[in-house]
Amino acid sequence: MSDPDRNAPGAGATCDLSVVVPAFNEAESLPELVDRIAAAAEGRGLSWEAWIVDDGSTDDTFAVTQKLAAQRPQVHGLSFGRNFGKAAALSAGFAACGGAIVITMDADLQDDPAEIPALIDKLDEGYDLVSGWKQKRRDSFVKNQTSKVFNWYTGRMCGLKLHDFNCGLKAYRREVTQRVRLYGEMHRYVPALAQLDGFRVAELPVRHAARKYGKTKYGMARFINGFLDLLTVYFLHAKRTSPLHFFGRMGLVSFAGGGGISLYFLVWWLMGHGLRVRPVLVLGLVMIVMAVQFVSLGLIAEMIVAGRRPETEYRISRRA
Repeated sequence: MSDPDRNAPGAGATCDLSVVVPAFNEAESLPELVDRIAAAAEGRGLSWEAWIVDDGSTDDTFAVTQKLAAQRPQVHGLSFGRNFGKAAALSAGFAACGGAIVITMDADLQDDPAEIPALIDKLDEGYDLVSGWKQKRRDSFVKNQTSKVFNWYTGRMCGLKLHDFNCGLKAYRREVTQRVRLYGEMHRYVPALAQLDGFRVAELPVRHAARKYGKTKYGMARFINGFLDLLTVYFLHAKRTSPLHFFGRMGLVSFAGGGGISLYFLVWWLMGHGLRVRPVLVLGLVMIVMAVQFVSLGLIAEMIVAGRRPETEYRISRRA
């Protein structure tokens, strides 16, 4: 690969394609998965690598990864000492991989590596991130219905309309993976975070197979954690560059409500009526106190932000 312009998309890449695979107790599926990744990449004539990130598995996932790495120089493995979660696994894979294009997919064979060429073609239309859309899901009824609610609500909160935020099969330009920071359950919101950074995001229908080995890792704890992280994404979307604008608006709403209630009772008192401690009067005073707290929180956040990054953040997508 020739030495690219450091500011060009894919700058610093060491191969055409990297596939990052978070794996937790998926030893049985890995050999077939690697074979199918190799077929998809080599069929397209791409130099490739696969990074399998063992997220604290209790089976032979890493031993199988080591065996595959000995058989194919393109295969690499990382292993966590304990289970840190999918976001951490993806972050480690992004930091280690060197592809100009990065594909993420789950290790359970429900994501089909044969979709890789179609995802790359969609990127070539001018997009920076292409998220898969599992139109026909092969999951349980409860998981399917929960996913529909989650995707609808996430789209409304983030301002990005996708049918399937949580699809593990995605394609990224290298610049996206080097910029987006993942933690908690934030892997679900990579498309939203990328859009906030000015990247172009698209969606592509992909095939979704039934699980062949093992069992699902889905649970209510992950759903709850994901919802809490959604609040973080919403805050970033609302006013990423100015926390005071976000908290100040809430403070103004609270002050308007509390001030209106207090003004009503003030007029009532000026008209000669006696005042008694009433729940509505207490509510008005509490809302005024909350307004002061919101504005104070925004000011403190502004000072923290000012000390940690430049006043203006931006991303240059093209150069003349």
